[in-house]
Order: sequence, then C-alpha cells, then structure tokens
Amino acid sequence: MNSLGFDKAPGETRVVVAMSGGVDSSVVAGLLAEQGYEVIGITLQLYDYGEALRKKGACCAGQDIYDARTVADKLGIPHYVLNYESKFKESVIDDFVDTYLHGETPIPCVRCNQTVKFKDLLETARELGADAMATGHYVQRKGGLKGELHRGVDKTKDQSYFLFATTQEQLDFCRFPLGGMSKVETREHAKRLGLIVQDKPDSQDICFVPNGDYASVVQRFAPGALDAGEIVHQDGRVLGRHDGIINFTVGQRKGLGISDSEPLYVLKIKPEQRQVIVGPRSALGRESMLVHSVNWLGDGTLPQEGEKAMVKIRSLHQGIGASLHPVTDKAGWVEVRFDEPQQGVAPGQACVMYDGDRVLGGGWIAREAA
Repeated sequence: MNSLGFDKAPGETRVVVAMSGGVDSSVVAGLLAEQGYEVIGITLQLYDYGEALRKKGACCAGQDIYDARTVADKLGIPHYVLNYESKFKESVIDDFVDTYLHGETPIPCVRCNQTVKFKDLLETARELGADAMATGHYVQRKGGLKGELHRGVDKTKDQSYFLFATTQEQLDFCRFPLGGMSKVETREHAKRLGLIVQDKPDSQDICFVPNGDYASVVQRFAPGALDAGEIVHQDGRVLGRHDGIINFTVGQRKGLGISDSEPLYVLKIKPEQRQVIVGPRSALGRESMLVHSVNWLGDGTLPQEGEKAMVKIRSLHQGIGASLHPVTDKAGWVEVRFDEPQQGVAPGQACVMYDGDRVLGGGWIAREAA
C-alpha cells in the first residue's frame, strides 16, 4: 500500500495536483514527485478581466500561473493551464453577486471548491486517467478508499470549514498531503526542494475582488446593486439611509452611519424593501436556525433526529454544541438547535458540523428563521 492508499507502486499511480502557484500546492507536487508518483500539475485560469493580472496574492492571477509553471519545470513534471473563466463566472461570480442581492453574505471560496475545483477539475483528472487528485488544503482524509474528512493538524491553518461541500465520491478521489503538517513544515519542504515560492505570502483576499472592494464587483455585474434604502430600527423607527444592502451583513456594528442612544447591530436585511433592520446586541441572539442544501458525510444520508454535534457558523467561529434535526417536509434541510444562543447568524454563510475533528457535513444558513 503506497502513501496515498493504493495497492501499487508510486510509479504506477497517476496523481493530478491542483497547482495554484502558491507554496502549499507546489510542495504537494514536489513531495509526490519526490516519492516517485506520476504527477501531472494543472493550474486553472479562473479570472482575467485586467485587475486580477495586476493584483498580487490572487490565487488565479497571471503571476501565479507563471509560478506554477516554473515549479513544474523545476520538478520535471508536465503542467497544463486550463481556461475555466466561463465556468468560474457562472458557478462562483454570478452566485457571489446573487447572494449579496438577496441580502445574504456569500463564501465564494466554498462555491469554487464545490463546483470548479472539486467538480470540473476532478472530472478532468479522471479523464486524464488519474488515480487521485491532490490539493494543498490543510485538511486530513482518514480511512481507506472510503474516506472521512478531518480537520488539519495545524488548527491555525485548518481549512475544513471551506470543504464541507465535498461529496463522499469526491473525497474518495482526493488526497490532502499537507493535512498532517504545519505551515512551518510546508515552507521548510519548499526550501529543501528549492522551490521559488518558498517565501511567497499566503493569499488573503478573494481572488476576483481587487483591493477587497466587493461592492464595486457586485455593482459591475449587477447595475443598481447600490440602490439606496432605509436603515430601520426593529421598533419601526427609520434611523437613516444607506447606499446599498450589499454593504451590510448580519451582526455588523461598524459603518452603519447612524447614531442612537445605544450601540446598534444589523439584525436582518430585507432585500425586497431594500431595508437594513438594526437593533441592540441582545436582539442578535438565536437559539436555532435552518440550514439548507446539507452535504452529509456522516452515517446515513442525513443526521439522526437529535444527533449532537459541534457546529461552526462562520470560518473564525470557535464552535458551539448543538443538536441536529432533519426537517421532514424539506429535503436536505436541517434545523440546528444551539446549546447556547448564538449571535451573528448570517444567512448565506455556512454551518459546518463536526464530531471532534471529523467533518460530519454542512450546509448553507437560510434566511428563514427556525
């Protein structure tokens, strides 16, 4: 059994590595090539409307494609660049825009993993006759040919929240060689392998959002997205005006542009009325919520009624105990009942469910309250 779990020699095992041009995926390609696997590097050109090519730190910028190609040449492995711009726009950018217009807060990196990378690219890997596809994500795949998804050993880099939508079929085909490493170890490998990206900083921004100005991106694809509306207190008082609901998210306090006798937070967004509803912090507490389009990686097709789990309702959330209750009349919906009331439950964000370090599944937080 080789290190990727196949009962054959590494040289007889073909692996497609998704190479973003960053240090993580470059090290994955380097380590697998070093172990004797037949490695094929693939880089996706996802977004090129001018800004991305001039923006440092964007995962799909021109410099990153060049870096990936240079690393592949260094390692002596074949490398291909696939133009996925149209797929990326349809699956990720359009969803990003629509989610904001519906008064929700999107997570485009999850959509990208869910569609372009773990669907389209994975299909390409299969077409190339690959036994597996490897990525530089800091998560662990445990088990045999039927794998389980677990958090990465380096909790500061763990990316399991962003991979909750990975299906069992996709998980069985994917490998994550960095899941048991720290970022420090990864950079040490990059230096040892002599890769030009060894000191390259991590990407911090959404790749297609120049300078973090997501509002301008939404407006470019949806003119009128910055239409003004009212900021309304939960008691019905109109407190002021805003320049577009896309500038707000549930739980937000700063940047409201209004004054009152007490600190106010965004409680709800009503896109149809273009209203932002605000109120005191105490009104943010939620005892439960509904989650839709649940991808379940635990036993069965959905959690058992009342099954306990630890849930995260945003990427930096510390997690809270909860019970899971499938909604009988809504396929793929689960009601999540918190052990303690939670604040900042934002529609459009993901709820990811864990049993210890194992990812049981996850879904999207619905606007409809439980």
